[in-house]
Amino acid sequence: MSVLAIDAGTTGVTALVVSADGGVTNRGYAEFAQHFPEPGWVEQWPAEIWEATLTACAQAIGGAQGEATGGEPVTCVGITNQRETAVLWDRATLASPHRAIVWQDRRTARICAELRDAGHEDRVAYLTGLRLDPYFTATKLTWLARNEASVWAGVTDGSLALGTVDSYLIARLTSGSRHVTDASNASRTLLFDIAAGQWSAELCDLFGVPARALPEVVASTGVIGQTDPGAFLGLSLPIAGVAGDQQAALFGQACYSPGASKCTYGTGSFVLANTGSQIVRSRAGLLSTVAWMNAGGELTYALEGSVFVTGAAIQWLRDGLKLLASAGESEALAGSVPDSGGVVFVPALTGLGAPDWDPDARGAIFGLTRGTTNAHLVRATLEAIAFEVRDVMDLMTADVETGVRQARVDHAARAGLGSAAGAADSGAAPLRVDGGASANDLLMQIQADQLQMPVERPVVAETTALGAAFLAGLATGAWSSATELAATWKLDRRFEPGPRDESAHRRWRDAVGRGQGWAAGQPG
Repeated sequence: MSVLAIDAGTTGVTALVVSADGGVTNRGYAEFAQHFPEPGWVEQWPAEIWEATLTACAQAIGGAQGEATGGEPVTCVGITNQRETAVLWDRATLASPHRAIVWQDRRTARICAELRDAGHEDRVAYLTGLRLDPYFTATKLTWLARNEASVWAGVTDGSLALGTVDSYLIARLTSGSRHVTDASNASRTLLFDIAAGQWSAELCDLFGVPARALPEVVASTGVIGQTDPGAFLGLSLPIAGVAGDQQAALFGQACYSPGASKCTYGTGSFVLANTGSQIVRSRAGLLSTVAWMNAGGELTYALEGSVFVTGAAIQWLRDGLKLLASAGESEALAGSVPDSGGVVFVPALTGLGAPDWDPDARGAIFGLTRGTTNAHLVRATLEAIAFEVRDVMDLMTADVETGVRQARVDHAARAGLGSAAGAADSGAAPLRVDGGASANDLLMQIQADQLQMPVERPVVAETTALGAAFLAGLATGAWSSATELAATWKLDRRFEPGPRDESAHRRWRDAVGRGQGWAAGQPG
């Protein structure tokens, strides 16, 4: 049996056919357009995401079930997606009257400030595990209600549905028969009570979002619908796994025990640590989130540090500054110099996420001299990525220690190991890495040096899609247990930490402070 995994990312859709041994037998990929109508705004047409999904899936399965899978039929579909992006569509026609507002979009910074000034942030953080930031879905919906009255009228009269990219794709796959999302995606909207495991009437009222327009919340693993052959390449397959991209990557990296952590290097970098049954409340700017919900309704939680721009910074060097012909050139060019020559790049191109959380921060480059070359700037970009992840990991280690210790006790008790086994500290676990930039050996070594911990890269680096496949396959019998899934994880390379350049990190933190609040002081 094989599983089709759909990974609807920020700039394109990847489709993988995953075999029973966890290997990838075929893949497809298609990009879709990004729209930037104003500074700080990022939008996408949902229909273009759907067309990219069809293209990628057709490539992966050869246009017919089982044709490209070595004789093994595709038996189910798993979906993972860019999170927090707000999507609207007509329930009858599935057409979208407005472009999706992407998670990177910063237009709602003032709405967040209003709510913060009104004293709502502590209550919102308690219920959701998140914070008031334009990153999340709810304020995007508030903006639409305030600024797009004709569109919002369809929401209030029930003709339009609200959701995130996963719920939109499920609607398209099922020809509109299912309007659902899983708990991991719901937990990123600012509308979901993560302790209760359901939409919050209080939060819906605060943000002005009609609860009836939201999707039903379902388990991350379990059959939730059937694809319509007329809509989806002639295939009738159960949709059996759904998770937001970062939670799916945590699952795909086999981080099933409390304390296990991963970092995905994509458009941004996202560090997640499994905290088991415990909601770990960070006091240092990290997020508490749902990792996944099992078929019995039990929630597993995670602590997350979200860095908005990492791989996107390399893309900017390529497309904006024309310093690179391809992203893959960054390793060789950065490796041609021993260090950044004192150059520090703060890639706050869409503000700063964890741990600084400043939507008004902007990108900055410091330390330029006549001797600066493109190699120094590229090296500074790789260093910035490693510094950003270190800043998150430094805080995460302190935040999770107590919560994870208790979660290990609970996890061990459920597994019949006894409390002593659960409480035992197995030492510093390695950070598992994935995503496009994890292929950069120089970046991974700099990362291990900065973290002072081993960094492990698996053979299959596309663990976001792999996690979606695992969730779907668990529900349909392709795999019998998490233990079986963990056995499919295979190491490609382990990066051991070398000396850490503390002076470079201090310069980085000084540069971050200098770039904060920049947009707030600009006219208009």
